[in-house]
Amino acid sequence: MEYFIVSLLNGAIYGLLLFMVSAGLTLIFGMMGVLNFAHASFYMLGAYLAYTLQGVLGFWPALVVSPILVGLAGVAVERFFLRRVHRFGHAHELLLTFGLSFIIAELIKLFFGNFPVDYRVPPALDFAAFQLGATAYPFYRILMGGIALAMFGLIYLLLTRTRVGIVVRSAIYKPRMAEALGHNVPLVFMGVFGVGAALAGLAGAVAGAFYTTNPNMALELGVMVFVVVVVGGLGSLGGAMLASLLIGLITSLSVGVDRSLADLLALAGLREWAEQVGGLLTLKLSSLSATIPFALMLLILLVRPSGLMGEKE
Repeated sequence: MEYFIVSLLNGAIYGLLLFMVSAGLTLIFGMMGVLNFAHASFYMLGAYLAYTLQGVLGFWPALVVSPILVGLAGVAVERFFLRRVHRFGHAHELLLTFGLSFIIAELIKLFFGNFPVDYRVPPALDFAAFQLGATAYPFYRILMGGIALAMFGLIYLLLTRTRVGIVVRSAIYKPRMAEALGHNVPLVFMGVFGVGAALAGLAGAVAGAFYTTNPNMALELGVMVFVVVVVGGLGSLGGAMLASLLIGLITSLSVGVDRSLADLLALAGLREWAEQVGGLLTLKLSSLSATIPFALMLLILLVRPSGLMGEKE
């Protein structure tokens, strides 16, 4: 029971971390139609900026300043790069952001080296939130989950309960009407892209202190973020939250399952047949845990191409 509860907590918090990163990508795609391949690089940039600034400003100010700087970098990318190629279609945007991700990764290696940096949870936050049997659960994990939930609530309220949200949504669905009413649609899109980048930077600043901050962190998490966006539904914030939690829980729980499909078939008296067939039937679920999210994505694309909460065309 102790292992099950800890696995549930770890999976939920890992899922909330995935949401922190995927939320910005969901906003950018849902509102601008830009599938930003460099989004995970903004996550990495936030972690490295927070690591650099904490020695000067302290941990908490670094958590505030680093996402702002990443957001400004996102504004610059949209204004001077994406806006110039937007009229040529999605292929040019994909190629541009794909190249940008490599440039950011190489710049990180140039300034910080091709190895992990010593970005750690500050001693004031490095304690156990509670004791569950022999397991002392870190308070910082709970803090990460709380920040992700607060982010979800603030974004939802901003988009649905404020004038800014009304302007943003009108610029998405009726851009010509929004322009006729006097709203600067390119400025709205630039702001959305900057906010999306800042959200990814905040996720990196928070998670980088707990997980390893290294030049490959964007590659490690970036693929999973796109899985979350596809499973949840392109442009759906609620779908991104649901898919993130689902993938986090499935990944965390499957790691500890030392059983195979052959063991399940043995209950029906088919063990000998399963062992003769071999292959995937005899592989332990724990060894397949990293591939389960991708299998889920393929299943969702076959059954519901728009995603769990995406709008049907």
